[in-house]
Amino acid sequence: MSAWTWAWIGWGLYFAIVEGMALFNSKPGDTLSEHAWAWLGYAVTGQQDLRRPTGWTRLRRFMLLAGLAWLVVHLLTGGIF
Repeated sequence: MSAWTWAWIGWGLYFAIVEGMALFNSKPGDTLSEHAWAWLGYAVTGQQDLRRPTGWTRLRRFMLLAGLAWLVVHLLTGGIF
């Protein structure tokens, strides 16, 4: 295996350890999902936010959607896109 393969494996293991620790400590705002929800302007778990999202919040949400859509197409087409 190349150094790149080992680096990706290491990155995956590091992520699994950090996310696993966050899942088992039960503190709000520590998992990747909770960070993403906060960054995307969603209410904290258990609270309801009735404000309309700002333009900046809508842009962040769109950029996430566009990036994930591109990633799925990129991976499914073998890198054509």
